[in-house]
Amino acid sequence: MSEKQPSQNSIPASKVQRASRFMQTGVKVGSNYVKHYAKKLVDPKVTKEDLHQENAKDIYGALSELKGSALKVAQMMSMDRNMLPTAYSEKFQMAQYSAPPLSYPLVVRTFRKSIGKSPDELFDTFSKEAINAASIGQVHQASLGDKKLAVKVQYPGVANSVSADLKLVKPFAVRIIGLNEKEVDLYMEEVEEMLLSETDYHLELERSLKLTAACQDIPNVRFPNYYKEYSSDRVLTMDWLEGLHLDKFLKTNPSQEIRNQIGQALWDFYDYQVHTLLEVHADPHPGNFLIGEDGILGIIDFGCVKTLPRTFYDQYFALMYPSQNGGPSIQELFYALKFIHPEDSAEDKVILEETFSQLIELLSRPFRNDMFDFGDDRYFEEVYAFGEQSSKIKPLREAKRPRGAKDGLYLNRTYFGLYSILNQLGANIRTDSKIKK
Repeated sequence: MSEKQPSQNSIPASKVQRASRFMQTGVKVGSNYVKHYAKKLVDPKVTKEDLHQENAKDIYGALSELKGSALKVAQMMSMDRNMLPTAYSEKFQMAQYSAPPLSYPLVVRTFRKSIGKSPDELFDTFSKEAINAASIGQVHQASLGDKKLAVKVQYPGVANSVSADLKLVKPFAVRIIGLNEKEVDLYMEEVEEMLLSETDYHLELERSLKLTAACQDIPNVRFPNYYKEYSSDRVLTMDWLEGLHLDKFLKTNPSQEIRNQIGQALWDFYDYQVHTLLEVHADPHPGNFLIGEDGILGIIDFGCVKTLPRTFYDQYFALMYPSQNGGPSIQELFYALKFIHPEDSAEDKVILEETFSQLIELLSRPFRNDMFDFGDDRYFEEVYAFGEQSSKIKPLREAKRPRGAKDGLYLNRTYFGLYSILNQLGANIRTDSKIKK
């Protein structure tokens, strides 16, 4: 873990307990606003950054205590530097692999309830302290014979609280962070569906076996083996992969050649999934990758997998990479993918078509080229400037209905999450996507 967090002896489980914790945080945030405006009366130079830092600290404290879907949403938002003020983004990044862990007695209770045995009865050794702790569960190190294992243990009550938690998160997203309510409704609907699947470790085991087998021939990647006999609906056991998370790896000052090798492996992994399997590891945050001393990329955690419906896939990539041989027009695709609605005014349609055309050009620029230098910050400055600009566009800001197909939410975030990691790597790689072939 990047920094040691004190363990929790319990998690608020009932709807009343969890709602009460959110209400306490709401009161604290309200108090922060009062203090902020009082300071501003005295000193007009006071900015909202201090307010954001106080609110981020209080909101993250509540979410990390509650864990589950509420904390997962914070983790996902932290991946998009356009979505949140900097203070929120930096604080919520802790949810990627350094949330406060559960105490060992709660871990034992989870084992006994889901497998019928304690960790000590199943394994030769088992770390009493979590090695990593995130939003849905935490990871312990274990051994069995000469095998070194990673054992993921789900937090109690997470699966049962998904729907209720997301309803509690919505006011924070709309009122405090300032997101469009209609977009949040669509976003939460898709997030709920994905989170419910992510809390099913039987499903994750099945997907892990399937996707790692399908991707085993991709150069410079490695996957753990998974062990069904030591797994359940709330426990998942796999090989322990050695390696460093991205932040620690970059501190070793790796060569450009190694950065490019890792970036290429990551690109090839995602390109193959999207265009060959139509299923994709849709949680590309740094906590899900381990970089070995040999420059091989270890890929873990297939809990969040997005299946792409064929019709959506065809329309989406017809928009991203238009065919020179006919096919639907850009305007027709904007309607089909719900970026523009028939009910929009003529003026709004012009604005929206121009805005989304710019978005599509930005998102698809890497795979419209044979090579792309993700270390060139000018591209990302364009992306962030577009995000800032689009947040002020009236038809988007005051939308009465969501923009974009639901199936695009996780795919868009997957690409921007992928691009963000490649940017941090400073990778200059081949981006001759399979869609071109």
